Formats: sequence, structure tokens, C-alpha cells
Amino acid sequence: MESYIDPNARCPGPDSVRPDAIIVEGRTHSGRACRIVDNTCSVAREDLADVLDALIAARRFGTAALSAHGGHTLAIGRPEATHIQFGGTLYRLLLYPYEARIERF
Repeated sequence: MESYIDPNARCPGPDSVRPDAIIVEGRTHSGRACRIVDNTCSVAREDLADVLDALIAARRFGTAALSAHGGHTLAIGRPEATHIQFGGTLYRLLLYPYEARIERF
């Protein structure tokens, strides 16, 4: 199942970023480096910068404890998965502690 996200997965390493991926870097509210990676190479850099700024403003970067679907155990640094739409196309958005990753479904 290609769209499954392992809840225990760590942020993918540099080998999982396409060589032509679009990367926009920034700094969190605490000054730590963060970035958004468009692994689809199809989203405008300006749109990526807007999303990154919004994630920083919402303080979405950093380590957080999440439970699996309301479970009773917490996992620190667990990735969050959601979706985001640019134009008429829907993408998967994976949020790791200091990286947001845009992938195709």
C-alpha cells in the first residue's frame, strides 16, 4: 500500500529527495532551521514559501508527542500526514519535526 505512512518512521534521509526537488528553507520561531520539500517538482516556489511561512507561524515545527488515532501511547517526533491542494491538484503533506514534505498520492 503506497500511501501508508509508518507511524514510527523517522524523517526520510537525503536519498529520498529527488535531485530536482524544490526546496525552500526557513527558520522556526525558535531559530532552528526548517524546510519544505516539493518532491513532485510541480508547485511554484512562491506557494511553497507561503506554506512554509504558515507552518512556522502556526508553530507546527519541532518535536511533538502524538498518539495514533487517539490511542493511549505517545510517540515523540511521529510524522503527521495530511493533504494540501495547489490549483486543481491534491498532494500528500508529510510533516516531520523540521521538514514538511510534499508528495503525490
